[in-house]
Amino acid sequence: MSKGEKTMTNNVGGMDRGVRIVVGIALLVLGLLHVVTGTLAIVAYVVGAVALITGMIRFCPAWSVFGINTGSAVHK
Repeated sequence: MSKGEKTMTNNVGGMDRGVRIVVGIALLVLGLLHVVTGTLAIVAYVVGAVALITGMIRFCPAWSVFGINTGSAVHK
């Protein structure tokens, strides 16, 4: 790794990861089954996709800005 290169460290822990994945799937299903419609469906898609993706990759860019880490250890 070169001097100026940065790596993405995991900052989403086990329980947080599980909640993000479940909530993400639930919001996407609500939109896909037309339980919510219109603007609320768009919000459900966006929030659900972000929650699902951040849960799957175990990294939340917003939390790195605020220095939050729910993982058990910081990986370097």
